[in-house]
Amino acid sequence: MAQKRIPVPSAKPAPRRRPAPPPVAIPKPIVRRPIAKDSRLRVLIAGASGLIGTELVHQLTDAGHTVQRLVRRPPRAEHEFSWAPDAKILDFRLLESVDAVVNLSGASLNRIPWTTGYREQILRSRVRATQALVEAMGMASSPPPIFLSGSAVGFYGDRPGETLTEESPRGSGFLADVVDEWEAAARLAPSRTRTALLRTGVVLAQGGGALAPLTLATRFGLGSTVGHGTQHWPWISLHDEAAAIVHLLTSTIEGPVNLVGPAPATSEEITRRVAADLHRPHLLKLPEAVVGLGMGDMGRELLLPSQKVVPAKLESDGFVFRHRTSDEAIDAVLSGTRSA
Repeated sequence: MAQKRIPVPSAKPAPRRRPAPPPVAIPKPIVRRPIAKDSRLRVLIAGASGLIGTELVHQLTDAGHTVQRLVRRPPRAEHEFSWAPDAKILDFRLLESVDAVVNLSGASLNRIPWTTGYREQILRSRVRATQALVEAMGMASSPPPIFLSGSAVGFYGDRPGETLTEESPRGSGFLADVVDEWEAAARLAPSRTRTALLRTGVVLAQGGGALAPLTLATRFGLGSTVGHGTQHWPWISLHDEAAAIVHLLTSTIEGPVNLVGPAPATSEEITRRVAADLHRPHLLKLPEAVVGLGMGDMGRELLLPSQKVVPAKLESDGFVFRHRTSDEAIDAVLSGTRSA
């Protein structure tokens, strides 16, 4: 009896292998050297495209430092490197080739309203980015010797009648909680890495920061006293914010550092100076209830608290402010001076 033939499928060529993507160019690790005041550094910045980051890149470049940027898109230039902070994805080998890391990453606080989802984004964007950097440092065979990580004066909460230095305890509120977790993530950097926490105040700048909406309202004749007007706003000029970060790169300061101007000012003094410089009236009042109703948690957390914060560590370390009063900073901004 003839055997039944079993059909055999025709042979197919093996699938063609796709070429492997080209490797990402990562600089070779450098030999670590002592860092002095006149050192030329290779600085990696997360958040370089923001208000502070843009000015910082300018000042670092002017000072002869090499700037590298972490970006969330494909790199478009030699000194750009991709990362995914939300997923904590970052090639740790990059950290072996830089002298310092500056972390300015985080969702904007100026967006209205702070919904429940956006409050979560404010926290997550800061903590995840910081964790990604710290974990990559921990994996590096030679972690960067300097880590300057963003923070905020929101740590202190509403503290009327107190003068707040870096030694002052934590306050209460949503931003105090955010800063506490943010700084805790940064403190996990390797012990060989000097870590400073940049507790930044209200940045006074052209075309951005806290002055932008205030200036716009005042130009339309809506100059106003915000709340009771006697609350202290811990201000700093954009130039001095970036200059202080540059200064801290070659300092020995560790831990929290208040990045605020040396002469405390009330919200009334700031809003009246804006109106005076713009030659516009300052006649209206925005009661606390109206601020809370119109701006929600953002207004209650950023505009109404009183925080008389002083830059004790910066001044004791010899940092020289370009703008020592809020009047000087506002005059520079509204006169159109660059790096105001």
